[in-house]
Amino acid sequence: MGKQILMVVTSHSDMQEDKKTGIWLSEFAEAYLAFQENGYEVTVASPKGGTAPIDPSGVDDQTPQEISDAAKHLENTKKLDDVTAEGFQVIFLPGGHGTMFDLPENQKLQQLLREFYEAGKTVAAVCHGPAGLVGATLSNGQPLIAGKRVNAFTDREEAATGLGSNLPFLLESKIRDLGAIFVAAPNWNTHVEVDGNLITGQNPQSTLAVTKAVLNKLGN
Repeated sequence: MGKQILMVVTSHSDMQEDKKTGIWLSEFAEAYLAFQENGYEVTVASPKGGTAPIDPSGVDDQTPQEISDAAKHLENTKKLDDVTAEGFQVIFLPGGHGTMFDLPENQKLQQLLREFYEAGKTVAAVCHGPAGLVGATLSNGQPLIAGKRVNAFTDREEAATGLGSNLPFLLESKIRDLGAIFVAAPNWNTHVEVDGNLITGQNPQSTLAVTKAVLNKLGN
């Protein structure tokens, strides 16, 4: 099997009329660059395909140049409906508030997550990326995350952003409602949970740790 990783990002760009959202660039870029450095070919897909939106709140004049430059890999994403699980070893969901709007109910993503997980392939997500997991079910109809140790952007962290009222749901609360064992660290601390082939991280600060856990799982 080739060294292939699928990254799935949001296509959603508007939280409300005057508030843009999208992908949190560092969560995408840090993982993408680390996978490439370790010899993996990365395919980027999104629900709509084409150029995927970047949350402007996640980029400023302090953003490292290599992170800013990685935005070019979001300019021509594959449409999710045109992607299959074949050949990939990992599916990775970076965050950004946009994921809360279009990933939970995307049927193709749910299908891919089920296929990856049940084939023993690695399923990974960070920060708001686990929003993509909340709609995923296994072949037996149970939520993919039920009974598993899961980590994601916490309700406390969401309260600190002041954006919770603009979202369709709170991610930690939804994950708990689905029967997952949610394991939280203090706000903005690096934290990763590994439960079998499911790897999840809490916040932007956790991206590199999640990526390292994925690479460890792959034997790197």
